[in-house]
Amino acid sequence: MSEHAPPLVDQAFQRLRKDVLTGAFAAGVKLKVEELQSAYGFSSSPLREALSRLSQEGLVRADERRGFRVAALTPDDLHDITRMRLMLDVPALREAIEHGDDAWEAAIVAAYYRLEKVESRLPDGPVILDDEWSGLHRDFHSALVAACPSQRQLAWSASLFDQAERYRRFSARFRKAARRKSTEHKKLMDATLRRDGDTACALLTEHIRGTLRNVQSAFDAAAAEAA
Repeated sequence: MSEHAPPLVDQAFQRLRKDVLTGAFAAGVKLKVEELQSAYGFSSSPLREALSRLSQEGLVRADERRGFRVAALTPDDLHDITRMRLMLDVPALREAIEHGDDAWEAAIVAAYYRLEKVESRLPDGPVILDDEWSGLHRDFHSALVAACPSQRQLAWSASLFDQAERYRRFSARFRKAARRKSTEHKKLMDATLRRDGDTACALLTEHIRGTLRNVQSAFDAAAAEAA
């Protein structure tokens, strides 16, 4: 292993985390350490530590028999995530607008440009979210609030954004119409750069609630298919 490579626990954590977020492991599935050892090539110790860290993020649940399962996708959980995002992200954006400097503004513009370029290349019609778009989407939202002075608030905000990512991907599988967010993101960026806190916060609130509505529609569609 290279002397510059991250510790095995961090490697295991990042790989497991990505696969949970992208849906490689279905919601509710049991994560057996023995099977993970074969799949990832790590020993049990870093894998167990990685699973414990994922459980702290709410992406994995520890069950009563000391095993681990991917956290379920439920409407109640999504409503709780949404409520907490509104409590944390909206005030974080307002504070970022108050404290942000020129470098913060430039980072927002650059993040939006990269996101818009990728989105412009997506095919017409409903698409499954890919890793590149999802990563750039995360970068854009992180850039918006990056000037918020509370590092704890930013860390919790990032964790909640990732927890919502599983729901966004679930929603995309049931999407029937074309979905382009660049207009929403541009309005949000423009209001932020104008230092119009009221408009920017209102737009972000609607953006977050829009995710809730989209996923609820996906839950309804999934229930109809199962009926």
